[in-house]
Amino acid sequence: MYKIYPYKNKITKSNRSRIKNQSSICIWLTGRSGSGKSTIAQMLEEKLIANGKHTYVLDGDNLRSSINKDLKFSKTDRIENIRRTAEIAKMFVDAGLIVIVALISPFSKGRAYAKNIFAKKEFFEIFINTPLSTCIQRDNKNLYKSSKKNKKINSIGLRGLYEEPKKPFLSISTKNNDPDFQVNKILKKIFKI
Repeated sequence: MYKIYPYKNKITKSNRSRIKNQSSICIWLTGRSGSGKSTIAQMLEEKLIANGKHTYVLDGDNLRSSINKDLKFSKTDRIENIRRTAEIAKMFVDAGLIVIVALISPFSKGRAYAKNIFAKKEFFEIFINTPLSTCIQRDNKNLYKSSKKNKKINSIGLRGLYEEPKKPFLSISTKNNDPDFQVNKILKKIFKI
């Protein structure tokens, strides 16, 4: 059997972060479909860029149409989707970036895996705690509508497949508050800006 020997680079995460004048971290946005994850991620990235930060957004739909396009929507594939995304995010953090992940990531086990591969102060789980009724009303991808018509579709949220985080770093909702207000809460809590 072929043995793998990971290469140890002389240039470190600290070196890469220092030249960017920032601490590299992962901000993991989790929530049901339609909760506002992608909107929050894009707005957060825009504000961080405006503040001179080096960022990258890993959006669930973009990953599903590229690196994870071979995965379906079984529980096993959803967990693999989270694992791959977490490993990519870790590489981006190693590169000195602030990576923002916008991914339903419905299972506690998958989110725990993601958190555990990062150093203690590198991972911030943000629960976009928008009520299911609001997500269903938005239904911008017609996922909830489709799952009501076809019982074989396991829509996250309608059949108890989304496991809410018990102790997220921050819990926000886009139901009544403008996304800009929520983004400012994240900036203040993590970056003190």
